[in-house]
Amino acid sequence: MRTVSVFGSTGSIGCNTLSLLGAEHHVKVLTAARNAAKLADQAIAHKAELAVIEDETLLPELTSRLSGTSVRATAGQTALIEAAQEPVDWAMSAIIGSAGLAPTLALAGSARTLALANKESMVCAGELVNAKCAASGCQLIPVDSEHSAIFQALAGQDSKQVRRVLLTSSGGPFRTWSLAQMKEASLADTLNHPNFSMGQRITIDSATMFNKALEVIEAQQLFAVTSEQIDVVVHPQQIVHSMVEFQDMTILAQLGSPDMRGAIGYALHYPQRKPLPIEPLDFMTLSRLDFEPPDETRFPALRLAREVLVHGGLTGTVFNAAKEVALDKFIAGHIGFLDMADLIAYVLDRLVEESAVQHSTEGLDIVMGMDKSARDIGQTWRPT
Repeated sequence: MRTVSVFGSTGSIGCNTLSLLGAEHHVKVLTAARNAAKLADQAIAHKAELAVIEDETLLPELTSRLSGTSVRATAGQTALIEAAQEPVDWAMSAIIGSAGLAPTLALAGSARTLALANKESMVCAGELVNAKCAASGCQLIPVDSEHSAIFQALAGQDSKQVRRVLLTSSGGPFRTWSLAQMKEASLADTLNHPNFSMGQRITIDSATMFNKALEVIEAQQLFAVTSEQIDVVVHPQQIVHSMVEFQDMTILAQLGSPDMRGAIGYALHYPQRKPLPIEPLDFMTLSRLDFEPPDETRFPALRLAREVLVHGGLTGTVFNAAKEVALDKFIAGHIGFLDMADLIAYVLDRLVEESAVQHSTEGLDIVMGMDKSARDIGQTWRPT
């Protein structure tokens, strides 16, 4: 019986993870930010030992919903970290945003295998996560479909022979839109992803390509490649999830239906491959696979990600914090779609100019301090 914990169980990744668990899995911990009703239902259905709600004001509701069951209920950030320190065979880190950083670090020290869907952990503090895994012996397996594809393509290969990694992107709902059209894009337009049904925030990040920008930064931390070895290719069908090119110009690509359960299931069963409830590819009906370069004029996120890689230090922390502020402002209707990139560029320029980002990511307190500074500056930005 393998013990399992799922952090961020009520989100799309968390729900998909739970759907793949079988009788051989025993759930120790499930967590959510604010959805007490869904968390309680999941904890009861999967006979979890512990359910943690991050919002402490929701503990009475969670406790009430779990009344009469054997599931314990706790709440708050301290309880979340304590739960992440519980030893398990396999843990999913799927809390969205920088809120997932501290739990991810704790999981890296307590889980035998860490399935990482919280890309912000690697963007903000990849050095800390890698060091924690190395010290504890934790196996880190990426769950982003793109990084899972690269991880799979590298299996059994000599990493020194890698020429470059190619991250694929759908291009989002605005792949063919003009700048003028994108300037007027509404929240509803932005949430209309062509391939995936995802949560609100990650869907917006896909539309801006800031999700892909985060993945560029994450790839450097996960696979120890340079910025020059990372390329992005727009691939609307999202059948090729990503590729690795080697020194002999051979390219290994991982293909599959656009279904996140593929990457989750791979991480769950690694190193084995077990049947998954995913639609198989039919090459007899698959008419075409298209590839095109990304337009960094319409999607400046990728250019900004390159700047992050050049400056290093805490620049990834700044980038992610500013991105989260921009996202909040767009969702609230305070700024337009194209304004998000301008806000992030402004915050990066301010802190790079002050040389603040050159500090080391040697501790979580330093990282979170820079996170706060970036958010404070981002809140002051106004569209021109």
